[in-house]
Amino acid sequence: MANTENLTAQGAPIDDSRVRATFDTVRTCITLFGAIGAIVLGTVAVMAFTGHETTGFMWGRGAILFLITFLLHRYANRAAQGDYKSFDRLRTLTVLMPIAIIVVDLIPGLCPAWYAVIQGLSALALIGVAVLTRNSALTAALPAPAKKK
Repeated sequence: MANTENLTAQGAPIDDSRVRATFDTVRTCITLFGAIGAIVLGTVAVMAFTGHETTGFMWGRGAILFLITFLLHRYANRAAQGDYKSFDRLRTLTVLMPIAIIVVDLIPGLCPAWYAVIQGLSALALIGVAVLTRNSALTAALPAPAKKK
């Protein structure tokens, strides 16, 4: 029996075990991204508390990237229920964010090397999501809606 909560935009249920397993892995990668973000924020807090140098950039970027985790989870959960818009947003963000993270990390003097390395590791988790959301099972389960004329 089809699960009526998992309907695609065209009304077809997403009941493929490969699709569910892929979305489980996507959520795991997003959780890893968030965990690394929490580690970054925790490290910055400990450094600030112990008198080491921290910058507003480190705090702001760390907080923003950590908070984006919740948005990505929301998109992944909605996409797993068949929402194409959320699926498309998830795919787009997980391609653009690692590029932005890495490019900003390459700006000399903007952040310490340890900070750039940890943020780069978090980008790897998003690259995993970007790759997973482009597999044939997901793209077949969540096709783009037909354009209106």
